[in-house]
Amino acid sequence: MAAFWAVSFLFVLTPGADWAYAISAGLRHRTVVPAVAGLLAGHLAATVVVAAGVGALVAGSPVVLTVLTVVGCAYLVWLGVGMLRSPSVPHAGDVHMGGSWGRQALKGAGISGLNPKVFLLFLALLPQFTDPHGSWPVAGQIIALGLVHVASCAVIYLGVGYGARAVLGTRPAAARTVTRVSGAAMILIGVFLLLERLMH
Repeated sequence: MAAFWAVSFLFVLTPGADWAYAISAGLRHRTVVPAVAGLLAGHLAATVVVAAGVGALVAGSPVVLTVLTVVGCAYLVWLGVGMLRSPSVPHAGDVHMGGSWGRQALKGAGISGLNPKVFLLFLALLPQFTDPHGSWPVAGQIIALGLVHVASCAVIYLGVGYGARAVLGTRPAAARTVTRVSGAAMILIGVFLLLERLMH
């Protein structure tokens, strides 16, 4: 469990689409909790899919995996373009309230849940830390490890979101730049994942 937590924590510390969305939520909304809750739901869903054994089935089907990759990449690119076109620029004492909590959570779940890298990482990583001869069934062990990962995600993503608001909230030019960089990162991640899948 401790070894998995260390690997998981390093994975979560690596900036990616989840970080970009947490930063954007921190700059746009009074609270990042709905956005982060959505991101966590996506990671939890990936854990459940792997634990149920469906992950191996999907990973073994090139057509299903390609469709998942295309949908996930298109979603990341769409979000990235939106961030480039309308960067978050908060002003002192001003909080943008655009988008309901449900919409923020749904967007977060889409970002992490449709990211094929998260799914494939879980498929490759989670089973390595299970014990087939343990007192818990393997599926239960995978769920427990997934919950450890989700807890790490919660701490880091909340810190990233609120940190972005604290550091960039009174610096509109810096906030605009960071949001555009985050949007560009989402687009690049989406394109990279798509090209990587098509090359395979």
